[in-house]
Amino acid sequence: MSDNDTNDTIRHEAPTRRDTIKYGGSAIGASLLAGCSGDSGSDAASEDTQTETNTSTEETKPDDESYSVTMEPVGTVEFESVPETWMAITGPWADMAIALGQRDGFLPAGFYPPGYLYERVGVSMPTEVPNPLAGGGWDQELFYELDPDVILCDPNYLHGTGFDSSWDETDTESIATNVAPFFGNNIVRRREFHDYELYSMYEAFDRLADVFDERERHEAFVEVHDDLRAEIDSKLPPESERPEVGLVNFGSDLQAGEFAAMTTDSEGTEMKQYRDLGIESTFSEEQTDGMLDYESMAEIDPDIIVIHGGIRLTDDDGEFSAEAFREQFVTPLNEHPIGSQLTAVENDAVYPGPYFLQGPIASLFQTELVARLLYPDAFGTFDPVQFPDVPAEEQLFDRQHVTDIINGDI
Repeated sequence: MSDNDTNDTIRHEAPTRRDTIKYGGSAIGASLLAGCSGDSGSDAASEDTQTETNTSTEETKPDDESYSVTMEPVGTVEFESVPETWMAITGPWADMAIALGQRDGFLPAGFYPPGYLYERVGVSMPTEVPNPLAGGGWDQELFYELDPDVILCDPNYLHGTGFDSSWDETDTESIATNVAPFFGNNIVRRREFHDYELYSMYEAFDRLADVFDERERHEAFVEVHDDLRAEIDSKLPPESERPEVGLVNFGSDLQAGEFAAMTTDSEGTEMKQYRDLGIESTFSEEQTDGMLDYESMAEIDPDIIVIHGGIRLTDDDGEFSAEAFREQFVTPLNEHPIGSQLTAVENDAVYPGPYFLQGPIASLFQTELVARLLYPDAFGTFDPVQFPDVPAEEQLFDRQHVTDIINGDI
């Protein structure tokens, strides 16, 4: 990406550090951004069991109501009051905060799951969201303009992903010092920079509940999640009867015969629904290195092809567009001499898959989606025209109950 000329100088007088929120325990700097310890990361299976009880390191609040919350890589962050406004660069953290009833303080700027999922539980998501990577680099000015009380993001995500070659740790530190502290962990997937603990969705959610002092809402979501998992586990067929999936990234160009293969068991929240449903991958790790062509796909010949992130395609009303999905992914396969002979294509088993960014709200819908895609006999047949609406008797979680939790009617 092109260099971001806002990197060279900060075009603001450095404001006085806000008094309400500050870093405690560990000072901001290289030690903060590198992580608290040398832990290599948690087992991806940790969130495939029933949800954990509270494991947060929130300290007891003294009389002045200040408190602190600790997680890697940010260390210990001290709060003198509950944050009123917040921004989140990626969907998991926005989703978690909204689940905790914090929609009013949301300052959108980033990448989030499709808004139609949230509408089903009474949450209106913004249709116009600033892109923090506008112009090919991180928009430093945007952080100052939004001026949140807390930034829900792994700080290493900004300078560790390589999205902006001109951005380095000093830029991240400058935002943390002059705008607001970071609180987050890159829970979507393990990236090259992520050599510290990678939290499961509900471990991260647990700590964010302490940031916003929303323990009751958190525990209510844990119950919904555990009930969903129990319902799924009660209906899953034996392991020998579970399907394998040929997972193909949304960015694949099927017209050009370029398939970006993925596995379903990689660490992080991105693949949580596949782990929860016991879904194995047709593709090996070696086959995910680079693009596969039609000849390679014919050799592997997946019984089922799921387009990772396929549900992000929407129509003019902001709903999922089955027509757009078919045009972009199914039609090219049918029109190709080799693609049309793939088993998944012949059996009309090319499906739109979940969006890679998800928190506890979107995860409920996306787990239900995959259950219906891959286990129709147990959970009901997926209808692309009706998605995400599901007949009431086939729903795996109560939408109104989720709405009530978000609204505080617990």
